[in-house]
Amino acid sequence: MPSTDIELMQRVANYDSKALEVLYNRYSSLLYTLIKKIVSDEQTAENVFIDVFVIIWQKVHLFNLETDNVYTWLITLARNKAVDTLRRSGQNDDLDPYTDEFENQNIIPHLSPVIDPLDIKTAFNVVDDIEIALNKLTEAQQYVLYLAYYEGLTQEEIAARLNIPVLTVKSKMKVILSNLKDNLLKDDE
Repeated sequence: MPSTDIELMQRVANYDSKALEVLYNRYSSLLYTLIKKIVSDEQTAENVFIDVFVIIWQKVHLFNLETDNVYTWLITLARNKAVDTLRRSGQNDDLDPYTDEFENQNIIPHLSPVIDPLDIKTAFNVVDDIEIALNKLTEAQQYVLYLAYYEGLTQEEIAARLNIPVLTVKSKMKVILSNLKDNLLKDDE
């Protein structure tokens, strides 16, 4: 019987390289696809992908085993690393240096224990529902969500990009997330 994600993370925490290999085989195509969507340069995407698995190996102890939310942790880790790499590839001198402390605070996900666990099988089962819910958003709403999630822009940066006030971005984000939630709930009925 194949190991669960949480069992694999426990084994990786005990430096079981076979468990990391299983985790890699289970998640590599998903994580690479996400990273490639954020970092379009193939060589950079491959480097970020490798970095993600190095971080998993070296920092698995920062994963809260009690959350039982390996899928969300891995996806968020890959997204955070890809977005940070994308930001650093620009001409932004305002970024904090990439240190171990920076990585622990900004790249490693800190998931709330109240978030419902999501496993890869369930995620793949709901992907169509999420796609339908996203497609029900207006193009402008989809673009703002894209800027926030895939480009990792802050609300202030989105406001500057779109030449609108920050308060407008904040209210748009609330509306977008509310609409997305409503769309998902309607599809569940």
